[in-house]
Amino acid sequence: MAIYLNNAATSWPKPKVVVERMADFISRTGSNLARGGASSRDIETLDLVTDCRVTLSRMFDGYLHQDPRYVTFTSNVTEALNIVIKGFLKPGMTVLTSSMEHNAVIRPLRGLEKQGLKVVVVKCDIDGRMSEFAFEREINIHKPDLVVLNHASNVCGTLQDLKAFCQICDKNDVPLVVDAAQTAGSVPISVSKNNIAALCFTGHKGLLGPQGTGGIVWRPDFADIVLPLIEGGTGSFSHQEVQPQKMPDKFESGTPNLPGIAGLKAALEWIESEGMDKVTKKADELGKKLLKELLRMEEVSLYGPKEMKNRLPIFALNFRGWDNAELAFELYEKWGIETRPGLHCAPLAHKTLGTFPQGSLRVSLGPFNTEGEIELLIDALSNLSKENRG
Repeated sequence: MAIYLNNAATSWPKPKVVVERMADFISRTGSNLARGGASSRDIETLDLVTDCRVTLSRMFDGYLHQDPRYVTFTSNVTEALNIVIKGFLKPGMTVLTSSMEHNAVIRPLRGLEKQGLKVVVVKCDIDGRMSEFAFEREINIHKPDLVVLNHASNVCGTLQDLKAFCQICDKNDVPLVVDAAQTAGSVPISVSKNNIAALCFTGHKGLLGPQGTGGIVWRPDFADIVLPLIEGGTGSFSHQEVQPQKMPDKFESGTPNLPGIAGLKAALEWIESEGMDKVTKKADELGKKLLKELLRMEEVSLYGPKEMKNRLPIFALNFRGWDNAELAFELYEKWGIETRPGLHCAPLAHKTLGTFPQGSLRVSLGPFNTEGEIELLIDALSNLSKENRG
């Protein structure tokens, strides 16, 4: 049986209730959102989507007493970030970001750079951390119109000090967009207390939902000035030939992934019933054990923080004498351990960590991993280390 250690790509397995709710929606409900009459099935779909918005707003401490209108559904965090970035930034503006960003941030910014956007990248240290001093200095120098930052690295698990950066942005009156792809569902985040302009998340990682789900939790005044990326049918205001400005319709043209939303809602309820702290504690404890053993292995180069404080259980490593793709292949072929080698859609982060262009092997833990699985991984890496020395 395979041992799944690629949770930074997508969490697996999902809580059983996620699969059940998705199947139930397709087999029993199945109606579209705001494209029917007043049948019980139509109302049930409307309630499903509204309840999921409410749950997300509550989980992320949304604005206006957790007003669900300011939760936008997208197909993933990449779409969410593109909506915000391309809907707000214009030629002549300046955006500030970090050197640890995923291509979901870097690529749309580089595309807009060709049209006249100024992109300022703040260099992080060798562990992927950005200093408050460097961040505020660059803000004072460049006076950016927008800041876009990831909360945690998908490569090496480094957690940024979100609260500190939010305070700096607030003090300088700069809207902050947060890429919470790796932290949503794993780390508590308050959108309203931190005055975050837009929190972009994906549903299939820490939130334990299905692929094809994600979204944005907006600050209302910021949502008002961002232009929609896609325009079309919303099932509302059908007499108008222009895109509605009312939320949530403004950013949600077309039919959403309703089976996915059903699964996401089930996952959110499962996390709430278990408690987020309890769900993440096990992976963090296993991560602490794994980190200790990795630091003992002479053949291993480990990137990112060398302690569990201010990091997620996501580990980037390279073995002396091994190509990381060959290492991933050996781990799976001999021990059934699934990892991910390469550049992880984050070349800028790998340049910061000193692992470009070879990349690294990423091992990422989730709430359903066991101590026995981590012990097997440690044994496997130890054997490969001895094989390399021999």
